Amino acid sequence: MKLLLVEDNRDLSSWLTKLLQQSGYVVEQAFTGEEAAQFLLTQSYDAILLDLMLPGINGQSLLKSLRNANNNVPVLIISAQDKMQNIIDNLNLGADDYLAKPFDIQELEARLRSLLRRSSGKANPVISCGELQFDTNSRQFSCAGKTLSLTPREHAVLELLIRVPGKTVSKKELADSLSTLDELVTANALEIYIVRLRKKLEHSGAQIITLRGLGYMLTHVAE
Repeated sequence: MKLLLVEDNRDLSSWLTKLLQQSGYVVEQAFTGEEAAQFLLTQSYDAILLDLMLPGINGQSLLKSLRNANNNVPVLIISAQDKMQNIIDNLNLGADDYLAKPFDIQELEARLRSLLRRSSGKANPVISCGELQFDTNSRQFSCAGKTLSLTPREHAVLELLIRVPGKTVSKKELADSLSTLDELVTANALEIYIVRLRKKLEHSGAQIITLRGLGYMLTHVAE
């Protein structure tokens, strides 16, 4: 899952980014509304964490422009403005959830997981393919009841594939989901992650197949 974190407090942004990356998210940081708007012109995100009190274009204006452009990316407001009317106003503008500062990182992640489940249309927190399971609450993969050990990028690739089992995901979409503006993922690197994942998925009943010229698909293959 690729997130855009829009927060002008650089210390807070760095802290949140580190914790979210440890949970398997790819995080892009924007420190102003203008910077976030530029990112959104060229990048796609699974969700946005948005502060309201930003220099220049504030968070509320950025949210308005997103929804006016029919961009339905899930938005979780994180703000020190905790008055009920502020919360209601921003939810009415199109925010999907609102979390007042200071907050607990576990609550932030729980709200984020819930938001992503709703946006994907999956009410069940556990997604399965053969004996491979992904718990969207704990963000852990398991196979036959045993936790699957994955690197952060392997985790990101497999998560994207298991969220759309039986559907083709292009190499570009997979690479983009791993890339940030500061660090791009090449096609060769992506192929290495796929090879490693295939080895780890042996005997799971889940297999990553290559559709030449199209991309990759996770599917259930009976042994």
